[in-house]
Amino acid sequence: MSTRTTEEIKIGPLGIRFLVEGEASGGTVAVFECDVPAGAKVPAAHSHDAYEETIYGLRGVMTWTVEGTPTEVGPGDVVCIPRGAVHRFDNNGDEDATVLAIVSPGILGPDYFRDVAAVVQAATGGPPDLAEIGAVMRRHGLTPAP
Repeated sequence: MSTRTTEEIKIGPLGIRFLVEGEASGGTVAVFECDVPAGAKVPAAHSHDAYEETIYGLRGVMTWTVEGTPTEVGPGDVVCIPRGAVHRFDNNGDEDATVLAIVSPGILGPDYFRDVAAVVQAATGGPPDLAEIGAVMRRHGLTPAP
């Protein structure tokens, strides 16, 4: 049985596609692809205390900063983000990038990304309401970094 969905959730220039949702794995894992265009900077540094996140590079090179230490993640590279570690990512390169994200246990789902997308879309091209994004993050188990 395939658990892949064809839905792509767009958050500004980012694209997210869930391959395995938590319910399909009995809550053990959630897996999604994330496309990040060249030059994209994602300002929402955050942590999560209820799950680990492992990032596997598929295409392009992204910089993942975990607890202040930047790591370049290209095709075949991996970075593990432990519970509670503050992290963020950027695509500083000139090539679009795609990563595979594995969340364990699988408690982060597409609703988080849909909720963030709604806040970004409500900004109608202006800057999104950062307080509302922070509230969405907290509702879904992420803690915005100061």
